[in-house]
Amino acid sequence: MPVPQHIFDPPFNIIRCSHVVLDVADLGASVAFYENIIGLHVEDRDNTSAYLRGSEEHQHHSLVLRKAATPACARLGFRVGDESDLDKAGSFFAENGVLYSFVERPFQGRTLHVTDPFGFRLEFCASMEKRPHLLRRYDLYKGCHPQRLDHFNVFAAEVQDTVDFYARLGFRLTEYAEEDGEGGRIAAAWMQRKGNVHDFAITNGRGPRLHHLAYWVPNPMNILHLCDVMASSGLLTSLERGPGRHGISNAFFLYVRDPDGHRVELYSSDYQTMDHDHEPLRWSLRDPRRQTLWGAPAPRSWFEQGSPFLGQEVREPLFVADVRIAD
Repeated sequence: MPVPQHIFDPPFNIIRCSHVVLDVADLGASVAFYENIIGLHVEDRDNTSAYLRGSEEHQHHSLVLRKAATPACARLGFRVGDESDLDKAGSFFAENGVLYSFVERPFQGRTLHVTDPFGFRLEFCASMEKRPHLLRRYDLYKGCHPQRLDHFNVFAAEVQDTVDFYARLGFRLTEYAEEDGEGGRIAAAWMQRKGNVHDFAITNGRGPRLHHLAYWVPNPMNILHLCDVMASSGLLTSLERGPGRHGISNAFFLYVRDPDGHRVELYSSDYQTMDHDHEPLRWSLRDPRRQTLWGAPAPRSWFEQGSPFLGQEVREPLFVADVRIAD
């Protein structure tokens, strides 16, 4: 299937993935997990919500937890260059028949809310309250020492159309998995704005759903330490996949599930892709190294389970990719 061309002058300037808003059933349990087990820092909290960030981040939050009756992904947040980009974004969505609104969100500047044509609930902001980064506050480090939000990965029912849409927004394809043969379909794509492998990955499956959010950690030893922390904290069954290394992205990885089942990847060791002549790397769906360069194959849950987007109907994918499942 067609590989989208890089667009270097998009309709508005998305800088990077910025934050994610998750609905959780037990706010206290979720905060305890992300603060004491994963190691994020709590910036603000009340009876209905909590705001957390990594040690490298100078913005107020990269994770928002909201108390709700049903767990879901409420929003994926992206940062844009400046206020004018918010207006340009509004114009782009209006011209393409996509409804949007400007809202006020705590600790953020003017924020644009939109649900894209595929059901992914997004928000864009140009500013957020600043906080001193905690990179040198080793006395505050917990868990795997997560430093920054790195990316989102979503299940999409219409992968090719979703990839093409985000390419129009300036997301550049770095790697992709495709069926072999003439007319082979793209089953997954990794797209970036900040110059590493991805800010946003799109995976074939029942969607729209969030597959995972990912935090970048300094090195693989932090991930191994988290395995020890979770095992000794009675959370062995929350270790879903890994540790191991992906062929795609070259990342050293671990996937864990939070108390509501939201999937979190801890991630290290990818590479830079900011050169304008960077060519996307193709992987055959028949090549098992793309998912797992080494390590145990992914369990069935990793392929089939995800977090629904708030208020969005989940659709069956246009095709079923042939993947290797451990169980």
